[in-house]
Amino acid sequence: MTKKIFIFIAAIFIIVSCKQKNQQNTDNQSEKEVFKKVEIPVFNADSAYYFTEKQLSFGPRVPNTKAHEQCATYLANFFKRFSKDVIIQEFQSNAWNGELLKGKNIIASFNPESNNRIFFAAHWDSRPYADYDPDSKNHRKPIPGANDGAAGVGILMELARLFSTQAPKAGVDLVLFDLEDYGEPKGESSQIEDAWCLGSQYWAKNSHKPAYMAKYGILLDMVAAKNAVFTMENTSMYYAPNIMKMVWDIAANLGYGSYFSTEKTGGLIDDHLYINKIAKIPTIDIVHHDPTTVSGFFPYWHTMKDDMSNIDKSTMTVVANTILTVAFMEE
Repeated sequence: MTKKIFIFIAAIFIIVSCKQKNQQNTDNQSEKEVFKKVEIPVFNADSAYYFTEKQLSFGPRVPNTKAHEQCATYLANFFKRFSKDVIIQEFQSNAWNGELLKGKNIIASFNPESNNRIFFAAHWDSRPYADYDPDSKNHRKPIPGANDGAAGVGILMELARLFSTQAPKAGVDLVLFDLEDYGEPKGESSQIEDAWCLGSQYWAKNSHKPAYMAKYGILLDMVAAKNAVFTMENTSMYYAPNIMKMVWDIAANLGYGSYFSTEKTGGLIDDHLYINKIAKIPTIDIVHHDPTTVSGFFPYWHTMKDDMSNIDKSTMTVVANTILTVAFMEE
């Protein structure tokens, strides 16, 4: 980008709910609202949009392709500009059809010395099959992957830029998972179990640092469509209900209740599933739910129309401000 971006500080007042013992009767507990002032840097949606568009400029980020390799180099170099602690985790995994895929998880850390850590994650690869496209001729074509992957990464890239000058007190890791979207196409059977989310499976079994542990994690997946609605999906609620409630309460107090719905919806197989099951780190998924579509996701999920025309800066800002507030509430 050629223009300068200035960072300002915004004061946000969050009402959080805490349980407090009654001083006169220890058997009774009551809910008491308290105010906590949290200062967060201003999220620049133009930057996040640009970072999303830049990823798409390489072409579909399908593993084992030139575009995938070029985008990996771009992302690694980007995070190294803003963090002194960047790890590129290279690995190989077999795809649903037996093909050997080369993957790269990219992890940028802030306040690496802190033992109080949280992480935010997204997947940076894109799906090789537009198997939900209305035109069957596109079903074996790779999708652009703007909302399904790149936008979540774009938000994390902007957070890295902000954290480089104003980091939260807690340690924060930004984790980009690879090989998330190479699961079997519609109508095909997989030769392996757990063919989706290969990068997060690898990371959960082989942490980027010895004995790595985080207090909790938040996954971003499909977080940039206009008027998106994020529901309380069941995998998150099963493994990390307190984290989900905390995040949704923060969003509500920021005025984002129309985006963060308290509706309970079915559990998903996404990166957070394997992190919860294998790494045992409570992790939730902020993911778009749309009951009017066949898939239950945003209308252009796994189609050729998952492009920049369907990326909304307002939605990106809502999600970013919510997780920024989460980060800066941590001590």
